[in-house]
Amino acid sequence: MDKKTLILRLEELRGSKVIVYITSDRPGPVNARVAPDIIPFFSKQLRAMAPTGKIPKIDLFLYSAGGDTMVPWRLVSMIREYCDQFSVLVPYKAHSSATMISLGADEIAMSDLSELSPIDPSTTNIFNPEDPNNKQARIPISVEDVMAYFDLAKNKFGIKSDEDLTKVFIQFVEASPEIHPLALGNVNRIHNLIRILARRLLKSHTKPMKDEEVERVVDFFTEKLYSHQYFIGRKEARDDLGLKTVINADGILAQTMFDLYDLYRQEMGLGASGWNPEVELGFNTSQNKKSYRIAYIESAISANYFEITLDFRRQQVMIPQQTPQGIIQIPQEQVTFRPIDQGWK
Repeated sequence: MDKKTLILRLEELRGSKVIVYITSDRPGPVNARVAPDIIPFFSKQLRAMAPTGKIPKIDLFLYSAGGDTMVPWRLVSMIREYCDQFSVLVPYKAHSSATMISLGADEIAMSDLSELSPIDPSTTNIFNPEDPNNKQARIPISVEDVMAYFDLAKNKFGIKSDEDLTKVFIQFVEASPEIHPLALGNVNRIHNLIRILARRLLKSHTKPMKDEEVERVVDFFTEKLYSHQYFIGRKEARDDLGLKTVINADGILAQTMFDLYDLYRQEMGLGASGWNPEVELGFNTSQNKKSYRIAYIESAISANYFEITLDFRRQQVMIPQQTPQGIIQIPQEQVTFRPIDQGWK
């Protein structure tokens, strides 16, 4: 079956209208993240889907490794303007900011393959330490790494006095590479903002959660899982972390979700573990252009996709090499690539 047929099949099974949002998790330049540029395309889809006002149910079929943490609230609140019930269908990965989108849903339909993740972000701004391997880049600071450092000092090593905690702080910011205090201020601001957004998303449900339930879920997803690579299945999300909006997608629904995901996986290379320009160029080829669709917003009505076109070239480059006689330049064949076109279509 093709994608439109499977989308219609999901709508039939769920009694809803379905919008697909997929971002590529491939390594290299063909990776995509949740980003603010999706909002106009979702608006177009929603207006076409509900031209005369609200419809009963909208399902978001979601696969993403994450992205901009400012997007989930904007997206969820906009979708809710067009429906009485908003649900998320998770065929496999809905990590980080995609987990935040899911927190805003009245239902999260998960199969045994589906997984959510913590929503503790890493922050990067001009005050972060320089990357020693790339002077133009900054080292991201994980919010939870900073929290864990001070938790280690206070709760594991028993440092309690204000004077000793001040010494711990000074040692932290004067480490190598040095951490600017304003970078830590940014970490604290983002940490507080993520908690606020998570609360607002959870309280936006048609049947709002109790305050104590909201705080429990927020604590788990922002602080108590300790690793951004800790992936959460449906049973743990519902029974252990208190996310009662999780429902089981079994049988025909689970199979249909997987079949639709699998079509995108084949087209977009989802889940690929590596990026090799030599393979992308093609062996015994000196030049090639390839286009990649790295994000989709699609329904049974219409489709938009973000496409990037790369120009691959095989060329000789001179590599400096140290010898007993000094540094010499050694010719070496390399495959280079550059984007020549990209954007939503």
